[in-house]
Amino acid sequence: MSVYWKDLAERVLMTFVQAFVGAVIIMDVADLTDQTMWTSAAMAGVAAAVSLVKGLLAKGVGLPASASFMKDV
Repeated sequence: MSVYWKDLAERVLMTFVQAFVGAVIIMDVADLTDQTMWTSAAMAGVAAAVSLVKGLLAKGVGLPASASFMKDV
């Protein structure tokens, strides 16, 4: 697996985790069977999907081995 794909996978996964934790804290989810928990997961999934699209688009703009739009680090 190339550096780019590892970078993109980490960014997408961490976006999901951060969005999910934030939504759970804000919505005060206490029960895994609660519909609010699944809503939080769906919101986090949308954020992760946007992160994935951004990372795929950035491959053609920034450094080839990075999922960032930055051309220089």
